[in-house]
Amino acid sequence: MTPDAAAIGLTLRLALVTTLILFVIGVPLAWWLANTRSRTKPFLEALTALPLVLPPTVIGFYLLILFNPAAPVGRFWVSLTGDTLTFSFAGLVVASVIYSLPFMVQPLQTAFERVGRAQLDAAAGLGAAPLDRFLNVALPLSARGFVTAGVLTFVHTIGEFGVVLMVGGNIPVRTRVVSIALYDHVETLDYASAHMLAAGLVGVAFAVLALVFLINRRYPHHAV
Repeated sequence: MTPDAAAIGLTLRLALVTTLILFVIGVPLAWWLANTRSRTKPFLEALTALPLVLPPTVIGFYLLILFNPAAPVGRFWVSLTGDTLTFSFAGLVVASVIYSLPFMVQPLQTAFERVGRAQLDAAAGLGAAPLDRFLNVALPLSARGFVTAGVLTFVHTIGEFGVVLMVGGNIPVRTRVVSIALYDHVETLDYASAHMLAAGLVGVAFAVLALVFLINRRYPHHAV
């Protein structure tokens, strides 16, 4: 396997794992944000959206400090797994989950808010339990929001650079993802290889986003 092929495989694995983890975290968080009247909601929304406005290197820098084996979090991870969070795939996953969190939560929150209370209240009046109302009413009506959130999270993770470079460095097979491989090619003036990786990223991003728009157009009654 060539170094670039290994980087592509690692990137796709990172994007898939990050997206799956964020579905587990993001769905209940988005549901709570969409339905709560708590005074803490604006602060939690701001915290969730923070990765959108902070430079990736800032996030990566503080994660690097947090993951350091001398820090409590880093030390606990080493005692638990025998490996460090810094310069490891696990560290890339944690960093990607934090950095891509708003790309999962915000589309889901918007979708849940547009479901409205009327249909949920009607289902409750018919005796449906909260989980039943979510699975049989909210979930089908917000399906497009799930598609959008999943696609945006996956594609955004593929394109990460600053955060993964700060946390994972550039270790072949272990932490060298496509964006870092592309940077390496440019730095060594290997523009042919850089063009191949860059064009591939552009093609994947365009194809996936086009698919989302086609799905949204085909099922307009489930709009988010």
